[in-house]
Amino acid sequence: MEFRFPILPGNKEEPIWTGAGFQIGSEKVPVLKYTQCDVGWDATLTDFHEKEVEAGNYYIDRASRLHAQFELERNIKDKNAVILEIGSSSGYLLRDIKKSFPDMFLIGSDCIPEPLENIASKMSEIPLIQFDLVECPLPDNYIDVIIALNVLEHIKNDKAALKQIYRILKPGGYAILEAPANQDLYDFFDEQLKHFRRYNLNNLCDMARKENFTIIKASHFAFFIYPAFKFVKLWNKRKEMRNKSYNKTNVKNLIQMGGIFNDYILYYVMLFELYLGNFISYPFGIRCLLTLQKPQNLIPIQN
Repeated sequence: MEFRFPILPGNKEEPIWTGAGFQIGSEKVPVLKYTQCDVGWDATLTDFHEKEVEAGNYYIDRASRLHAQFELERNIKDKNAVILEIGSSSGYLLRDIKKSFPDMFLIGSDCIPEPLENIASKMSEIPLIQFDLVECPLPDNYIDVIIALNVLEHIKNDKAALKQIYRILKPGGYAILEAPANQDLYDFFDEQLKHFRRYNLNNLCDMARKENFTIIKASHFAFFIYPAFKFVKLWNKRKEMRNKSYNKTNVKNLIQMGGIFNDYILYYVMLFELYLGNFISYPFGIRCLLTLQKPQNLIPIQN
């Protein structure tokens, strides 16, 4: 598929996607680097996440990626759609989508270069671009589908980020979003992961409506294990465990829900939840889920 990418800052020649990297004049590069922002994320966090959740096999992340694929299958009828993942990190969702939807044109992105360079070394067939979402270099009405899982909480000006998502989507395009739920549970773990906030689903929906998005789906994720998660989070807050370095023992316990279950059982609990989620919306959970659509007939944004 022929797809045009914006010219890089300081360059005059348009980058050409070759199917395995970009050609810019006589130079070949694996990643297009537009703008960088490491305020809410850095390479250390990518490495930490990779190690702590066992190279993409963490039950919530696996189920989260599966939910994104279900939303693609449910809503996207054009097999040649252009999909942009914002916040590709270790590249597991890119891998899964490429396998499940081989005909769609998939683009990975992140705000820092290190994860993208690592992905390029393993999946050179996927174009990768680096940019700060708040200063997005992509043109208006450019992308069919945007997927941003656990991204907004890392961006200080999340309203500006959502505005950019709306801008670069084509009319009729979809945004599949996920973000941590319940600001009351914000604790040292969120601080360590450079979260600026957790979200109330209704407030997140209101923010999307103000950008003129149509809400296709609004629900929560990890509903059944939320009580155990909430207990651990509130216990951490009560003990004022707010040390400024990674406490791997406590973080691992939080990730594994205090050792109550194992990943195998929890993953199948999540699969059952995803199945029921086809028919109902969950009133609470560990994360907020939103599927949004940019209207076909554009109307002025009311701010």
